[in-house]
Amino acid sequence: MLLKETKEQLIPTLKKYFGYDSFRDQQQNIIESVLLKNDNLVIMPTGGGKSICFQLPALLFDGITLVISPLIALMKDQVDGLNANGIAADFFNSSQESAEQEAIFEKVFKKEIKLFYVAPESLQLLENILNEKYVSCVAIDEAHCISSWGHDFRPSYQQLGFLKKSLPNTPIIALTATADKATRADILEQLSITNATQFLSSFDRKNIELEVRPANDRLTQIIKFINRKPNESGIIYCLSRKSTEQIASKLKLNGINAKAYHAGLSFEERTKTQEDFIFDKTQVVCATIAFGMGIDKSNVRWVIHYNMPKNIEGYYQEIGRCGRDGLKANALLFHSYSDVIQLKKFMSGASNEEVQAAKLDRMKQFSEATTCRRKILLSYFGELLSENCGNCDVCKNPPQFFNGTIIAQKALSVITRLKEAEAIGTVIDVLRGALNATILDKGYDKLKSHGVGKEISWRDWQQYLIQLTNQGYCEIAFHKNNALQLTSFSKKVLFENEVVNLTRPIEFKEQPVIEKATKTKKAKKDTLFERLRKLRQEIALAENIPAYLVFSDAALKEMERARPMSEADFLEISGVGQRKLEVYGEDFIAEIVAFSNEKIKTRKKKDTHKITYDLYKEGLDIDEIAKKRNLKSTTIFSHLALLYTEGKDIEIYDFVSNEEVEKVRKSKDELESPQALKPYFEHLNGEVEYFKIRLALTIIDKEG
Repeated sequence: MLLKETKEQLIPTLKKYFGYDSFRDQQQNIIESVLLKNDNLVIMPTGGGKSICFQLPALLFDGITLVISPLIALMKDQVDGLNANGIAADFFNSSQESAEQEAIFEKVFKKEIKLFYVAPESLQLLENILNEKYVSCVAIDEAHCISSWGHDFRPSYQQLGFLKKSLPNTPIIALTATADKATRADILEQLSITNATQFLSSFDRKNIELEVRPANDRLTQIIKFINRKPNESGIIYCLSRKSTEQIASKLKLNGINAKAYHAGLSFEERTKTQEDFIFDKTQVVCATIAFGMGIDKSNVRWVIHYNMPKNIEGYYQEIGRCGRDGLKANALLFHSYSDVIQLKKFMSGASNEEVQAAKLDRMKQFSEATTCRRKILLSYFGELLSENCGNCDVCKNPPQFFNGTIIAQKALSVITRLKEAEAIGTVIDVLRGALNATILDKGYDKLKSHGVGKEISWRDWQQYLIQLTNQGYCEIAFHKNNALQLTSFSKKVLFENEVVNLTRPIEFKEQPVIEKATKTKKAKKDTLFERLRKLRQEIALAENIPAYLVFSDAALKEMERARPMSEADFLEISGVGQRKLEVYGEDFIAEIVAFSNEKIKTRKKKDTHKITYDLYKEGLDIDEIAKKRNLKSTTIFSHLALLYTEGKDIEIYDFVSNEEVEKVRKSKDELESPQALKPYFEHLNGEVEYFKIRLALTIIDKEG
């Protein structure tokens, strides 16, 4: 059992360094287990707070916590975040100069750092510190990389089994966002921690809206989607390097700040792209799946999959890179059969081809679902959701089924007459009665079924054939040029009149949003959130750190809501720790106070004529109102003019006569309606006072 004094340190340490008042889900249980020097396997979704599970214990251990991490960029990102929170951390890699490496080792020897990040490839260079004199804990991040059953297997991780032998009394904590049962068992076996305590958190990221659309005119849809979110960061995942560059180029032509990221770029180019994204200099990154692993950027608001991922683990991990701060986020997936065909080609001949194919099938089922997508996603990881989530496209727009038996019979009849030898495109061309070169060359225009479905659009036929394939009435022969073929169920439809239920293809319609986005952008300029966001960006640029390391969007939103104006109140904001209060508190509090004072003044100015109206209704005359309000009588007359325009009950002719109004009306015509009052005053030789001219013009304007 954990010592009482150690347990009592947990919440104060959490608040001081991380800014939170309480732990989330299983964090405290995991931390206590680590401090008791148990081995642990932690499966927790991206954004669920995995890092705190080893970073907080590191502050209470005597030696260093060695963190195994797969990417240099990830290590730097984590270390920057820790340093911003006042935690001593550093990283080591083979690209560093020997003098820099020696300086880092010196810090370890002197126990000047608490967390030490290293890639698995560099462990062999750490022999002088890989002993229990210096190492108090080992954390293995992205632990799924160790398993060939995992979705992102990295051979370099398989050497990590030696750690338990070298450090038998040192607790090992392995962490990942995604691992099914087979992967979890493999992680434990390969790390020699088979008795480790396992912690499985909920995989449900309720703040992420899930949506799948057919891959029709994807680029147009993406541009409209991004234009609706003008200030929001996002990632577009693609299957090929070429796609990342093409999409980034087209987005730039449409005024969107986008860059490509893939393994074919130089190390310097990839690093620059990643840093520009982290520092909010680039809004959109079009990337292959390597991008974003472990990035702690909390304000990624959306993820788009231009192509279908090869498995649910990869999809889940990639969408987890948005909405890490808990605020609303969007995950949009485009689905097409061409992606399925391409992915099957990629996995052909792989040693675990059968496993990959089965995982691709599950991904396909998710994409084609007509029931709650979150239920399917969670069930894959062994978590059951009792009710529909209400935050996916299927829940928000449930599909409408209809009797599609005749449509099915027409489609299967054409497949039969084509001798099950043609792919989906040619099948649709025959159904629609096309007369292109392929149809004419092969004589398909002579078929009895040619044109039998011409009343249905090409796009709708595509969706119906996909549904028929999903329901097992036909299948794609990938080994025969993707030909559509019949199944044992086909005869029931063709000859036994089995009823086939289909859903109407969803025609996704975006409302015109460019104007709205512009208006929203303008409207946001004078919100407290935007003021704080601008301040955060200025600080981040000055300190050369990502903006989210100053404060997350969620913290800024809470500041906007709570309006803290003292250090004590500011410290109550979730995400504000002691160091951030000391470093940034004064600037942010000053901005909040200034904004609040401006709004009070504006509100007073806006409502001041209403106060005049209340006093007028109480029966006070102009001089009495002016005296009571410490204003000039001319200002009070201006208030009365405005009140009269608004339709308030003002006896305006008590202050200006009909004769005077007519004089002003005549002057207005003769002078051709000047805006200023002085021309009227001079034209009337000073016979009508300024305030009466104002009142007369008010009457004239209201009368039209």
